[in-house]
Amino acid sequence: MGGPVLSVENIIVKFGGVTAINDVSFDVREGEIRAIIGPNGAGKSSMLNVLNGFYKPNSGRINFAGQSFPAMDPHFAASNGIARTFQNIALFRGMSTLDNLMTGRLLQMKTNFFWQCLYFGPAQKEELANREHVEKVIDFLEIAALRRTPVGRLPYGLQKRVELGRALAMDPKILLLDEPMAGMNVEEKEDMSRFIIDVNEEFGTTVILIEHDMGVVMDLSDRVVVLDYGSKIADGTPDEVRANQNVIDAYLGVSHD
Repeated sequence: MGGPVLSVENIIVKFGGVTAINDVSFDVREGEIRAIIGPNGAGKSSMLNVLNGFYKPNSGRINFAGQSFPAMDPHFAASNGIARTFQNIALFRGMSTLDNLMTGRLLQMKTNFFWQCLYFGPAQKEELANREHVEKVIDFLEIAALRRTPVGRLPYGLQKRVELGRALAMDPKILLLDEPMAGMNVEEKEDMSRFIIDVNEEFGTTVILIEHDMGVVMDLSDRVVVLDYGSKIADGTPDEVRANQNVIDAYLGVSHD
């Protein structure tokens, strides 16, 4: 792992009288898999929404790309290499797998509307170059046979894989994964875990992961931050977090065998 590539300082997010995130600070190091865990309603997804600019904090700072912000701008985040998947699948169900992945390349398409309508000259060259990049992602995720299939016809586990592919098509430096294995069976979780590890190790992509399966979290993560009722209660390696009494009491529990 390298030095910090992203950090938050004293982030507070409120919705009316409800405090979703309460004075939370942590950093993310280059090349690591950084997990955020906690009970339902702990503020995990809200934190990802802060990191890619969907939510504007009431106070605090975000440090990224050599700059410090009171709030992240979504376009700046995407343009500078932050990609995101969602807890609830957010794909274009009537479009093919290939077309869904191509939407991840929109920021890379610079030709104007006129050339795109003609699909000639620079627009054609640009699309072919982006298509080549997307085909590499399709091969990496082993979904070549599904490139022409509308994603609405795919099983749930494959839809989650396509959503990961759309994020990877952006060629991200930091990948935000919001419960990528929710609702999956054991085999699907094993496949997704393998892809996350390969993305991290082969591409050098930094990963920020929200996941409720503690076996997956402890196996994949380099460091874990734990939230409870919007507050940070622990931060450290998987072994340190697993042994933390506050985490045991709030989330992990103990065996009564």
